[in-house]
Amino acid sequence: MEHLVLGVTAFLVVVLAVTAACRRTGLNAPLALLVVGLLGSYLPGIHAPELSPEMVIIGALPPLLYASAINTSLVDFRRNIPAIGWLSIGLVLFTTAGVGVLVHSMIDVPWPAAFAIGAVVAPPDAVAASAVARSVGLPRRVVSVLEGESLVNDATALVTLRTAIAAMGASVTIGGVLLDFVRAVVVAVVVGLVVAKVMGLCMRLTEDAVTGTTLSILAPFIAFVPAEELHGSGVLAVVVTGLVLGHTSPRIQSGQTRLAQRVNWHTIQFLLENAVFLLIGLQVRTIVNNARGSDLSTLDVLAVCAASLLAVVVLRVVWVLGTRLLVHIGPTRQTTPARESVVISWAGMRGVVTLAAALTLPLDTPYRSVLILVALAVTIGSLLLQGLTLPMVARRIGVHGPDPREDTLQEATIYQHAVAAGLERAREKARPGDESTVQRLEELGQQRINSVWERLGRTEDELETPSQTWRRLRSEAIVAERDTVLKIRDAGQAEHEVLAQVLNSLDVEEASIFHYTEAARKVHRAPLRPHLPQAPCDHLGGAPMWVEPLTPGVCAECEQEGTDPVHLRLCLDCGHVGCCDSSVGMHATRHFERTGHATMRSIEPGESWRWCYVDELLAAGDD
Repeated sequence: MEHLVLGVTAFLVVVLAVTAACRRTGLNAPLALLVVGLLGSYLPGIHAPELSPEMVIIGALPPLLYASAINTSLVDFRRNIPAIGWLSIGLVLFTTAGVGVLVHSMIDVPWPAAFAIGAVVAPPDAVAASAVARSVGLPRRVVSVLEGESLVNDATALVTLRTAIAAMGASVTIGGVLLDFVRAVVVAVVVGLVVAKVMGLCMRLTEDAVTGTTLSILAPFIAFVPAEELHGSGVLAVVVTGLVLGHTSPRIQSGQTRLAQRVNWHTIQFLLENAVFLLIGLQVRTIVNNARGSDLSTLDVLAVCAASLLAVVVLRVVWVLGTRLLVHIGPTRQTTPARESVVISWAGMRGVVTLAAALTLPLDTPYRSVLILVALAVTIGSLLLQGLTLPMVARRIGVHGPDPREDTLQEATIYQHAVAAGLERAREKARPGDESTVQRLEELGQQRINSVWERLGRTEDELETPSQTWRRLRSEAIVAERDTVLKIRDAGQAEHEVLAQVLNSLDVEEASIFHYTEAARKVHRAPLRPHLPQAPCDHLGGAPMWVEPLTPGVCAECEQEGTDPVHLRLCLDCGHVGCCDSSVGMHATRHFERTGHATMRSIEPGESWRWCYVDELLAAGDD
């Protein structure tokens, strides 16, 4: 038992140390862990943990898929279903057939075994796709398609693998294969929906954050087990449950419960995602040694491994680019842009599920050890080849990740509508004598909106906005408050429970300040690459991109009143230059209220977005 505890501890310490080092150096943590594990497998005295298929497919895969599913937008998933379907079903079957034919021709294994290894290496891994895509920084639509593909393709591959293994011992028919596939999908969807409904009712009745988090941790296993027992796809049932609960959780759970779950699932996802890459590397020595005992020569083994890796890479590129004109996304029936298709075609990293699936091959499978080595070679080769070059490919063809400035503009618009709805509800529910409270809510709502707008424009080094000033001073005040509370604790002048409540309150406030500060820093570090609509309303559609400012670089009213503007806005009707709503004078908005001129634009450095006061909508400028 002591050796087990020491081994697990050492394993997790390596994971934490490598990921921490990668954060400091900017290296890709999953790939670094893979290399560390590979090197460690050949070090004397290192005992590599045995990778069992049950441990991965039953123990690790359900929570990993669930963690990805609850953070996946159901709206985006539905919008991208055509593309996801082509990749997660069509491409998996295409790759299974292609690799199966190749392996059969090279080492003369029976057709069922050849198609089995084809199914094993066919699906890109959910963990690998999510981890590499996030570290690279790809467009959200590309990430949504890749994550949606990786959530569903395991179901296709595992059902195909199950059929191929069954064919090793008995004959199968095409009708039987199709029936088995349809049954696996239908059972999985039904079980996933039922579990989501039941878990949703339980979560709705649960107010305690600890109980709600426990239910969330149990959810993937509760969905997986009955689906498998009913001969359905357990992984697909987990995905369905996660997508539905992730979509409905804001309506059925309290904010406290969702925050607790978010922290716990991020921790689980971090440990499992990074641990599996180290685990893959540690299997290299054992799998290579086992393959040496086969009847094939070393050259033949290397040839089939290299050919299989090349096949999965080429087949994906051929499939994605060849079917691009047939893949439609969303109700507008627009095809995937060519640049994004290139990135998707190159993002086919395999992961630990490929290895685990290979280990499920029956012990009497011809050349089983070689086929497992093929799975390992495809996994490591795709991670290193595509994982290392994907950032370069994305940069070369001009594909960029989300723009923090555009995100901030959208966030401000969302806040604008949300705060307006909230104030309307507050006014409806207000009682006689609540006027001062309603006014205070209006002021706080406007401050929340302004704090988002203030992330744009000049950096904090050039100009400190009112929100930044408040965060700076409040952070200093929290430090002093915490020191005072700790002195009271050390002196034994208050009860521990009371002190814990005060410290928890300070921690929550400090975390909120940190969140806003980090968001502002991301905005100021990023160049503006707007993808906003040109004419979301008639006012912006008829407005010019630019007019000559009456007072370039200056808010005349601020100068007259002796106040300082935070950011400057340009009226697109008359050229009036006024200060933003975070400024004391709010002269741009007052100009609209006085003249009715509906549209303005930012004239801060690097910004050109436009705004309609009437419809409260954003539009792109002339970048």
